[in-house]
Amino acid sequence: MAEVLPNIIAAGKVTSWISEHAEISGALTFTLIAGGRSNMTFAVNDDDRTRFVLRRPPTGPLLPSAHDMAREYRLMHALRDSDVPVPEMVGLCQDETVNGRDFYVMHYVDGIVVRDLDIATEMDVAARKAMSESLIDTLSALHRVDIDEVGLGDFAKRTGYVERQVKRWSGQWESSRTRDMPIVDAVARELIRVMPEPNPTTIAHGDYRLSNCMVDASGSVVAVLDWELCTLGEPMADLGGLLGYWHDPQEKEPAGDAESTGLPGFLTQDELASRYATIMDSEVDTINYYRAFAQWRLACIGEGVYSRYLAGQQGEQDEDIDLDRMRDSVGERAQQAAELLGMT
Repeated sequence: MAEVLPNIIAAGKVTSWISEHAEISGALTFTLIAGGRSNMTFAVNDDDRTRFVLRRPPTGPLLPSAHDMAREYRLMHALRDSDVPVPEMVGLCQDETVNGRDFYVMHYVDGIVVRDLDIATEMDVAARKAMSESLIDTLSALHRVDIDEVGLGDFAKRTGYVERQVKRWSGQWESSRTRDMPIVDAVARELIRVMPEPNPTTIAHGDYRLSNCMVDASGSVVAVLDWELCTLGEPMADLGGLLGYWHDPQEKEPAGDAESTGLPGFLTQDELASRYATIMDSEVDTINYYRAFAQWRLACIGEGVYSRYLAGQQGEQDEDIDLDRMRDSVGERAQQAAELLGMT
């Protein structure tokens, strides 16, 4: 993990703020956790023991409506008594005199984030199968949450999810794009033209995938993380997004959560979709549309991340970043979306 620069975390002020919201025994240290592609995540240590996790936006100029710490905090706090496992919140700071930008702190959850092949390989076949099943079971639990009962009835508009998302991410694309790519605009138009009838509105995580969940050694999900894109909307978009990151063994090239999910034990994309349909008693015949939507949105998001890395806004991380691969993946995802929509 990388050291933290003073302009990213004002250690003294943030430590004082945390001490007002939780019991600590002394000075805290903050270490950037590698792997983040948007908001920045830090391990907060107290006497060499990780006690908390802090989330804040990246440095530099921010795109409109992006990196909203209050949304993430509110959503996870609202789910604290639900069947969806989330970290316990410590507090939200919106006083920019503390650290320059909003941030929130949550209690540390002990678990495993399967973000690469090496980690997945260390888990046995039974744990991989259980992980696949738990991912779908947890997503289903999220989509069964009563929005009004948990106090999220006014969290976002309940209608027009796809239209709103296409408008939002088209705007983000225009704000962050580093080159011309007409296929991105063409797919956006097609998504509106062939949009299916929506399903009943649920909480939509917005970026639900293996590496955004924490599991225990047996494979059970113990915490759902990275709620930056959460909203109220179309549940099938979450399922389509999960499948968009999933890699089946028969596929030529791994994508998203990479070749990890091609290991023995992991369910296939079809098996994941079937399990979701059974639990939710729903049809998944429109899944290719939402897989296309997920790929197109990931292309827009990927361009924003690529642009921020070029500008040095993601801090000094100790993982190797292949910027050429990051750049090329944007066009590849847009092309996949076009193919799923039958445009090519």
